[in-house]
Amino acid sequence: MLVLSRQKDETIMIGDDIEITVVDIRGDKVRLGISAPSEIPVHRKEVYDAIRRENLAASGMKPDEVAEATKRKPNNQARSRKPD
Repeated sequence: MLVLSRQKDETIMIGDDIEITVVDIRGDKVRLGISAPSEIPVHRKEVYDAIRRENLAASGMKPDEVAEATKRKPNNQARSRKPD
């Protein structure tokens, strides 16, 4: 894991298209602004995990089957990207 220090109004770039900016710092909470292309979903981790659980339940697959199916995709790409 890469760990970076940032102050208010400073930004981190992920690739050419994703910007994460420290918007505010209050006590032990940090507010982040995230700018990403619309085709890249951005969720809090707990929301992402809930979506994965719901998708897994809807698919009828067992967790080990999902893990095996994911391994078979090149570079672990679970979603397709639109060409530039």
